Amino acid sequence: MSPLLLRRWDLLAHFSDRELELLGGCVDRKRFAAGEAILQEGDPPSDAFLIESGEVRIERGTPYGHFTLANLSAGELFGETSFIDGHARSGSAVAATAVELVTFPRESLSSALEDTRLNLSLHWALWKSLSKKLRQTNDKLTQFFSETGKLSSAPAEAQDDSGGEFRVDLAAKRKLFLEQKLSSLEINFLSTLSKERKLAPNQLLFREGEIGDSLYVVLEGRVMISKYIPGAGEEALAFLERGDYFGEMALIDNLPRSADAKADAQGAVVLAIPRNVLEGILDIHKISSINLLRLLCTLVAARLRELDDKIIGWFILAGGSGRS
Repeated sequence: MSPLLLRRWDLLAHFSDRELELLGGCVDRKRFAAGEAILQEGDPPSDAFLIESGEVRIERGTPYGHFTLANLSAGELFGETSFIDGHARSGSAVAATAVELVTFPRESLSSALEDTRLNLSLHWALWKSLSKKLRQTNDKLTQFFSETGKLSSAPAEAQDDSGGEFRVDLAAKRKLFLEQKLSSLEINFLSTLSKERKLAPNQLLFREGEIGDSLYVVLEGRVMISKYIPGAGEEALAFLERGDYFGEMALIDNLPRSADAKADAQGAVVLAIPRNVLEGILDIHKISSINLLRLLCTLVAARLRELDDKIIGWFILAGGSGRS
């Protein structure tokens, strides 16, 4: 099969003909019968997989049996978390039906990824896939606790309307991005075009359901990402600290925010990176963003692992009575 046919999948639609030819020289195809194990929890990192046909179930063993973390179908990736962070598999993959897979071998792809354009295109695909899974996992939290799967409105936090100008020295911004080992171009763009915002203790930055127009990075303090769960109240999903990015999902899929974000009890300072700035620096035709894109992939992969652990923990605490 011609590698160019891979472009029919949305995740790979941005690849050029040349990049698909390079990718096609590394990938392989595998078939698995219904019920056959593809990956085992705890396996060392190796390949990522694109489903060409069939369905795959991602699950994890618990004292109460297997808990289903995701059901995936044609056009979706799996195994990309370990592909990105190099850690052991956090779940098993089982062929729910007969499946055909395109494999992206981590080891043999390393030399091909010396091509900067291919590297950038692949990390774009991985970032989109991981962000989609993170949104789905956020939604799964609600379904775990609610019969309807619909959120109630959380009590509104008081907003800080004190006004006044707040400025962060350009050198302080540059120091943050230097710590992340970004390129000079990325540092200059982000330092110059990001907008600082100071959050009072417990001040809401954005709420689930709102339209997103910016990506954020924590400069000082901590930011809590949370959801309001009917019958359970506010549930913290993650605490983000200096250098952590968040809010990217709404910019990738143009859907509303999937969770709330607010400062913790000590307040926080964040840098907002507007949509047009992010789109400019991540322009796949300019090859300007590979360091930032790798960083975003790594951070989203870590948050996805944390949320999966949280769901499994709740399932066990509930004595296996939660949905799976």
